[in-house]
Amino acid sequence: MWKETGNYEVEELELDAPKAGEVLVRFDYAGLCHTDEHLRNGDLGFTPPMVGGHEGAGVIEEVGPGVTHLKAGDHFVTSWMPSCGRCRFCVTGQTNLCDNGAFLMSGTMLDGTQRLHGRGLGVGAVDLLGTFAQWNVIPASCVVPLPAEMPLDKAAIVACGVPTGWGSAVNAANTRPGDRIVIYGIGGIGINAVQGAAHAGAELVVAVDPVEFKRKKALELGATHAFASAEEAHDFVWSETRGVGADAAIITVGLVDKQVVRDGFSMIRKGGRLVITAVSSPDLLVEIPSFELTLYQKQVVGSLFGSGNPHYDIPKLIDLYLRGSLKLDELITTRYSLDEVNKGYDDMLAGKNIRGLLEIAH
Repeated sequence: MWKETGNYEVEELELDAPKAGEVLVRFDYAGLCHTDEHLRNGDLGFTPPMVGGHEGAGVIEEVGPGVTHLKAGDHFVTSWMPSCGRCRFCVTGQTNLCDNGAFLMSGTMLDGTQRLHGRGLGVGAVDLLGTFAQWNVIPASCVVPLPAEMPLDKAAIVACGVPTGWGSAVNAANTRPGDRIVIYGIGGIGINAVQGAAHAGAELVVAVDPVEFKRKKALELGATHAFASAEEAHDFVWSETRGVGADAAIITVGLVDKQVVRDGFSMIRKGGRLVITAVSSPDLLVEIPSFELTLYQKQVVGSLFGSGNPHYDIPKLIDLYLRGSLKLDELITTRYSLDEVNKGYDDMLAGKNIRGLLEIAH
């Protein structure tokens, strides 16, 4: 899956064998996460050429030297952070912030070389994964083994969108029973912030999205109320809380802008927390009133991967799904063939999907 500028292109690439600490994998399914749409349209300034995709599930085909905890035939889902286990952040339980994050959009593997080649060039892979390729070599530290009973298509979306949204509510927003939580943007991440807030016992879970289909889906999966605009949501929450405000607001829109940050900051109560999970263009500077920040003791928190630990949180969410406590089937709106990847992203931008799924080996 080649990407230079504009739409993705499908073509054959050469693939090297896995080196030390790496595995050769076959991807059967890949989630169409918004991050890879940013690669398509250049929002975040990624370096081409790249193979897209960072949500994937499939089967291990071969293990490289030194890999002893995995074997050929294992089913797996990806974790997009190749955590080292040694840096300050890993040893303090913040593996989502591992220093290896510097490699995510570098276009190389952890040793600075590349495994994919085409058109006479080395080719990178988004988050060292490139899940839009049917076969790829990835770091063994990016592999989360799956129980045999877990369907691979449902597992694929637990690689990023589900734990990022869930953790934004449960971890970053620190939702507690009886809380009032507002979520801006009900896509693949926002819908799981809804599920997480509801699971944590929030009294009010308010979804904000201009698309009626997404508001309806939010109400089906745990939201207590849904509104088309931030103004409607603000009026409702202020009335319902008698002028106190929300305990937390979570921003999971497609691309952060100044207005949604202002909306979220004005929504939270004294001592409340604004969680910014969605990304923005690198040069965006947000604005918040300093007076309220200090005198109302409000908090603004960034959240990566739901402020969680992939190799802990992904298996936990898989288990919740298998026990019937987490909805995954309902999140997959449309399935696409590999050749339809651009249509999948066009549908996402048009508000037609909660989560599109790429069926790579089918």
